[in-house]
Amino acid sequence: MSASSNNSQPLTISIVGAGIGGLTAAVALRRNGHNVQIFEAVEIKTEIGAAVAVQNNSLKVHDHIGVVRKNLHGVPWDGAVMIGSNGSEPVTYKWQVPGMKANGLLVHRSDLYEELKRLATGIEGQRPPAKLRLGTKVVACDPETATITSEDGEVVQADVLIGADGIHSVVRDHVLQQVVHSQDSGLSCFRLIFETTKMRDIPELEWLYDGVVGTRSVVSTEGPLRMLYIYPCRDGTLMNVVAFYSDTSDATAGWSGHATVDEFKTVFHDFHPKFFHLLDLPLHSPIHKWKLRVLPLLPTWVRGRTALLGDAAHATLPHLGQGAGMAVEDGGALGCLLPAGTRAEDVPARLKAYEELRKERGEFIRAESVDQMEKGFDLYKNKELQMKLLAYDPILAAQQFYQERFGGVN
Repeated sequence: MSASSNNSQPLTISIVGAGIGGLTAAVALRRNGHNVQIFEAVEIKTEIGAAVAVQNNSLKVHDHIGVVRKNLHGVPWDGAVMIGSNGSEPVTYKWQVPGMKANGLLVHRSDLYEELKRLATGIEGQRPPAKLRLGTKVVACDPETATITSEDGEVVQADVLIGADGIHSVVRDHVLQQVVHSQDSGLSCFRLIFETTKMRDIPELEWLYDGVVGTRSVVSTEGPLRMLYIYPCRDGTLMNVVAFYSDTSDATAGWSGHATVDEFKTVFHDFHPKFFHLLDLPLHSPIHKWKLRVLPLLPTWVRGRTALLGDAAHATLPHLGQGAGMAVEDGGALGCLLPAGTRAEDVPARLKAYEELRKERGEFIRAESVDQMEKGFDLYKNKELQMKLLAYDPILAAQQFYQERFGGVN
């Protein structure tokens, strides 16, 4: 028996993982009047990784669930500039989607996280706030009954269980009834974030701010394929740098860790000297090094009363900047498919519908992201790809799917 036996009662929903995807789902489901608990393993939840692109497709979800854009302190993504590592003349690209001047916002992850947490757990409004359970590590679950077991032995049953617990998902192992390991991509990256206060005082950094507001991609012209991917965030006061490179080191070595400026210089030693003037800017936070991994395609995302979301379902590489965006789309879709008035007995069919709606798109983005390096990062040149990614309205698609499948308006 599910946790809600009375059909008129709101659903009880357990979400494992308090990242961007889990919080988006929590906001969407709270808005529907459901009783939501979010279980997060760490005691103090912080978002590392510096910055994230909130592109137009995910921005539509944020607008729908009430995100206040000014709270994101975002920088409009008006276009992109590509430069060869030898310092060649930059090439500027504007977006090709009709009527779209900017592709959403470039934001600091912690600003997005705090806004989503506010919307999920704040006391504003008449809907019950989600309960955020920090320091509660889920070690097992029963997907058929939406029951979780924490490390300290607590057992919680709900009507719905959502596994938003990332690439190393515990929930996924139980949904699939087997352990599926992520795969080494052969790539790593350094992540750096600089303060921009003195940027315009350094003539050698003119390439960084001259021209279109948006991203700068510095791609290797010789040697192994490497790339510096750079963009501003937090109202332009910070500059985010993701430095991709081939990495054949032991794939079982540390998932992530700190790195040094000297390590960064060694990997990109043959890039034009002007790019190293980035290092003249003050570092805002320590340099991180990440081993990039992807998930294989999964046979299913759902079992019984349980569904996977975000990286737990379709973790991929960041080359399209859509990893967080797909998690946001997933969360928004669940909100549309589990509206107020959803009965507990309806849940398995609704989650099957969620998989039918979301799985093909999630897997497409996963595959395209993996292939971007081989394709020469063609997002900026490829109108068809831009249309598929950015013109898509996840909320409208989910609402129409709901109406066609279940009738009524959600």
